[in-house]
Amino acid sequence: MESGHHRALAVGLVMATSLVAFETTALLTALPTISEELDGDWLYGATLASYMLADIVGLVIAGSLIDRRGPRIPFVLSIATFVIGLGVAAAANSMLVILLGRVLQGAGAGGLAPISYSTINRAWPEAQRARLFAWISAAWVLPSLVAPALAGWLTSAISWRWVFIGIVPLALATAFLAVPALGRIPPTGQVDTDGPRVLLALRLAGGVGAFTAGIQSSRPLVAIGLVVVGLTLAVPAYNSMAPRGIWRARRGLPAILACRTLATAAFLGVDSFVPLAADRVHGSSATVQGFVIIGAALAWSLGSALASRFRERDLTSSARSGFVLIAIGIVATIPVLSADWPLLVTFFTWSVAGLGMGTLFVPTSVAAMSYAEPGRDGTIGSQINLADSLGFGLMGAIGGATVAASDRTSWPLVDALGTNFAIAVALALVGVVASRGVKRPA
Repeated sequence: MESGHHRALAVGLVMATSLVAFETTALLTALPTISEELDGDWLYGATLASYMLADIVGLVIAGSLIDRRGPRIPFVLSIATFVIGLGVAAAANSMLVILLGRVLQGAGAGGLAPISYSTINRAWPEAQRARLFAWISAAWVLPSLVAPALAGWLTSAISWRWVFIGIVPLALATAFLAVPALGRIPPTGQVDTDGPRVLLALRLAGGVGAFTAGIQSSRPLVAIGLVVVGLTLAVPAYNSMAPRGIWRARRGLPAILACRTLATAAFLGVDSFVPLAADRVHGSSATVQGFVIIGAALAWSLGSALASRFRERDLTSSARSGFVLIAIGIVATIPVLSADWPLLVTFFTWSVAGLGMGTLFVPTSVAAMSYAEPGRDGTIGSQINLADSLGFGLMGAIGGATVAASDRTSWPLVDALGTNFAIAVALALVGVVASRGVKRPA
C-alpha cells in the first residue's frame, strides 16, 4: 500500500482502539451511579463480565472472518453491533437491560482488537510493528484523560444515558475513516476451518457465564450446579482453543498467552473496582471516581512507548518486570479501602500497575504475532485477545461475586473489595513465575 493509505489505516486502527477505550473508561466511571439508580449492585460484576464473555465470541468470529474475507467485513459488522449495544444501554430501565446492551457492545468490541493485530501484521514490516502496537496502546491516553471527566459530568449534570449516546458519533467517524483503508487489505484465501472454533467460543462463553452465575447465587445447590456445569463446558472448550501447555505456561506462545491472561486479570480485577471504592468508601463524585484510575492508563501508554523502543531486549525480563510492577501497584493501592486514605495518592500508586501493564503489553504482542503462520494472523490475533478477555471476564466474575455477597449479607464491602485485591496480587505473583517461558520462536 502507498504511504498515504498506511497513514489512513494507522489512524483508523488507533481510532478503533480509542472507541473501545472511551466506552470502557466512561462506563467504569458511570457504572456505580447506574447500579445505584437501577438498584443493580447484584449485577455489578455480571455487567462487567458479560461484556468480556460476548467479547470472546466476537473476537473468535472476527478472527475467522479476517483470514477468509479480509478485515473490512468483520470491521463493519463489529462497529454495527457495538452501536446497537450503545442504543440498548442508553434506553435501559433496568440493570438487566444494561447487561444486554453490554453484551452487544462486547460482541462488537471483541471483533475490533484482532482486526488491529492481524492488519498490523500484514500491512507493516516486522521492524515497524512494535511502534504500531505502542500507538494502539497509546490510543487509551486521550480517552483516559477525557472520558472519566466527561462521563462524570454527563452522569451528574444530565444523565448517565448520555455516556452511551455520546459514543455513537465517534463510532460512526471511526467507520468512515477505517473502512475504505481496510478494503485494501486482501483476504488470504484460507479455507474455512474455524467453524468449530466459533462453537467452542460459544461453549466457553456459556461455561464462564454459568460459572459466574453460580458463584454469585445465594442458593447453595443452585450455585454448586451452575459452577459444575460451567466448568464442564468451559475447561474442555478452552483446552481445545488454546495451544497445548498453556496451563503450565510452556515456553513460547502458551507462556505468552498465559501471561496475558494473568496480567489482565490482575490489573483489571482491581482497576474495575477502584471507582466503586471511591464511591462507596470515600463518597466521591463520579468525576473523581474516574480521575483516580486515569494515571494507570497514562502510565500504561508510557510503558508501551518505552518498551517499543527497546523491543529487542529480553522478553522474559520485560514480562517479569511488568508483573512485579503490577504487584507493587496493587499492594500500594490497597489503602484506598480506608476512608482516611487520600484518593490523590491512589492516583499515583495505581499508576505503577499501569506502567507494569505497558511494560509487558508491546513485547508480548509482538512476540505472540511472530507465531502466526502465513494467512493465520486473525487466528493468532483472536487468541491474544481471548487471553485478555478471559482474564478480565473471570476476575470480573469473581470480583462481582464478592460485591454481590456483600450486597445481600452483612459482609462489609471493604472486606469484599480487599478479597479482590488479594486475589489480584496472587495472580501477579503467579505471572512472575509464568514469565520465564515468554520467548520468540526459535
